[in-house]
Amino acid sequence: MANDNRPIIKNQHTNLLELEEHIYHLVDVESPNTYRNLFPYDEIPKIAFNNRVVPHNMPDKIWITDTTFRDGQQSRAPYTTEQIVTIYDYLHRLGGPNGIIRQSEFFLYTKKDRDAVYQCLERGYEFPEVTSWIRASNKDFQLVKDIGLKETGILVSCSDYHIFYKMKMTRQQAMFHYLHVIRECLEYGISPRCHLEDITRSDIFGFVIPFCVELMRLQDQYKIPIKVRACDTMGYGVNFSGAVNPRSVQGIIYGLTTHAGVPSEQLEWHGHNDFYKAVSNSTTAWLYGCSGVNCSLFGIGERTGNTPLEAMAFEYAQLRGSLDGMDTTVITELAEYYEKELGEHIPERTPFVGKNFNVTRAGIHADGLLKNEEIYNIFDTSKFLNRPVLVAVSNTSGLAGIAHWINTYYRLPEEQKLDKSNPLVGKVKEWVDQEYEDGRVTVISDDELVEVIQENCRELGIDL
Repeated sequence: MANDNRPIIKNQHTNLLELEEHIYHLVDVESPNTYRNLFPYDEIPKIAFNNRVVPHNMPDKIWITDTTFRDGQQSRAPYTTEQIVTIYDYLHRLGGPNGIIRQSEFFLYTKKDRDAVYQCLERGYEFPEVTSWIRASNKDFQLVKDIGLKETGILVSCSDYHIFYKMKMTRQQAMFHYLHVIRECLEYGISPRCHLEDITRSDIFGFVIPFCVELMRLQDQYKIPIKVRACDTMGYGVNFSGAVNPRSVQGIIYGLTTHAGVPSEQLEWHGHNDFYKAVSNSTTAWLYGCSGVNCSLFGIGERTGNTPLEAMAFEYAQLRGSLDGMDTTVITELAEYYEKELGEHIPERTPFVGKNFNVTRAGIHADGLLKNEEIYNIFDTSKFLNRPVLVAVSNTSGLAGIAHWINTYYRLPEEQKLDKSNPLVGKVKEWVDQEYEDGRVTVISDDELVEVIQENCRELGIDL
């Protein structure tokens, strides 16, 4: 250690001088490390702890990137060119003038996909930037060159499951293969984005960090940014403090930024929802030094799906204290477009976009909403999603629920709103009670309520 010339670097967040203690080299093992202690295939995966914690390291700027047209297309019928361009326009509006939705990635394999790329490029938007995704092959890279994109994602599978079992290579062979294609990108002035597939089952210190160190050396050589996307392909990542690698989200992000030297602004997290952790893991990646989180609209993606883009828009606002120009009412427009134009069923209880996400059926809740909607609504859903809080009328709604339904459905101004003592509300309540006494078990539909209300308005001489 007497001749140790490693640089001492000042951390811009903590203002402390730091000396990285470890230098990691590729460990070219003869047999794959499948972490059978963590991932016994005939048992439920294990979450183990070593109580090694890393510090919070929120980047100066964070953002969202989109994979709706790439990973999102792998679990549904392919979008048409027109649909892709329409959704891209929505994403531009949702991301706002500050480009919180920074990029959107596309397949290039079919003429339809390439036509969509050309048409989206013709829009001339700064955000989301149009990027592509390819496998680590010269044939795929030719597609990127033909279109003339500035950046492309490249699949660089990093777990031994993929390297040994799928690619039939050693770690050294895989690294050489990846670096060859990445160097090709750099020779043509194209910025590569390296997708570290299956990172949560990989050897972080024996392969991932040494590989990323080589990427940073190439970046220094070519003076072209190289991005790194940490892909939790199977959703194994956990955000628990002190969990062991390779399942620890914060441990992975710390390793990439501190040990491999990947700058936060060149680092992304790509999560899957197999264990219901896509959103919490993506937020954790932000908190510990990752600027970008990769998402798809409504979480549509491989198997259980990706991190929902709309969820991260609201995570962003909660962490930053501002939407920073995002227009979240576009989320509602997108949900309507998916259901009406694409025939996509969004489960009713899906946060922010499901039909029932801000609908209550409990009479006691409806009474609270009638007095002050803040009591049972998460935020002003009318303002941020153009979705006023609603009450579904059933046998448990009570007078307050019916009054709230009428006020909301007819958008009555404050001075005209009905309370639960109004005779119209009482008449409708009598009809509802009779329906359920006669054996009904379903919620009353809007059309039924409108018909009953109109009939009783005529009888009572009321004009809504």
